Amino acid sequence: MSSTPGGRSTQTDPEPDSTPADRLGFKPGLVVQELGWDTDTDDELRVSIENRIDADIVDADYGNVVDSVLLWWRAEDGDLVDGLVDALTDLVGGGAIWLLTPKVGRPSAVDPADIAEAAPIAGLSQTTTAAVSKDWSATRLVAPKTPA
Repeated sequence: MSSTPGGRSTQTDPEPDSTPADRLGFKPGLVVQELGWDTDTDDELRVSIENRIDADIVDADYGNVVDSVLLWWRAEDGDLVDGLVDALTDLVGGGAIWLLTPKVGRPSAVDPADIAEAAPIAGLSQTTTAAVSKDWSATRLVAPKTPA
């Protein structure tokens, strides 16, 4: 784990009483799209995010730009690069993809090296990781900003 010059971790350290949605940086009014939902996703995390943004999470059929994407991904879901590129479809330039993967040691866990390899191929930069629930980790991937 690396540290910033100020000594803070590059991983998100939970603040007392903060919710997972707070730790992921969600704010009221953001439009968040969810991809890869299945019966194993963490409903408490989803509700926390919806409460924080004060809106429902939208799905793949939303049809407009979104500020952030929640991409639930498991080892058996296929090619991660393809999944990341698909997640960019509605994402506003400079927006973030939160790649949610089962924690290491859990069934269907994704090797962190696979994420580190796939992100730049998809044109993304990996910035932060966070433990967001008992079974899921989140990796923040940032898309390049589009010219104004």
